[in-house]
Amino acid sequence: MSFTFMLLLAGISGIAAGTTPEDTVAIKGYDTVAYFTAGKALKGNENFTFSWHGMTWFFQSKENLDLFAASPEKYAPQYDGWCAWAMTESRKAVTDPEVWKIVDGKLYLNCSPSAYEKWSRDIPGHIKKADEIWLKMQGEK
Repeated sequence: MSFTFMLLLAGISGIAAGTTPEDTVAIKGYDTVAYFTAGKALKGNENFTFSWHGMTWFFQSKENLDLFAASPEKYAPQYDGWCAWAMTESRKAVTDPEVWKIVDGKLYLNCSPSAYEKWSRDIPGHIKKADEIWLKMQGEK
């Protein structure tokens, strides 16, 4: 095997099958800090990004990026941004960043308005259940 070919193989091996760079963008490029500071879902700016939990997070401003960098656990959505309702069913569903709620200082996203409606019927109970399932999922990694 030639040295060049081995280098190419080494470079390729770092790419997981079935993923693209877009797969690593957290919450579809929305600014997770803006939910707390502006009270609404806002798209981030590619000029203000931060890498955390294997994902690239986008922000509206350097101020929001700095807030996140100082305390990502405070601003990141629960369950790494997976749907809060789906998590109660032991599954991961891609969320709609426009469907959200902050509960006890934590951001929860849902995959659709209908998922949010189901989740909102018993928010404390569903959070408790989803938290337990998420902890199990994390242990299985």
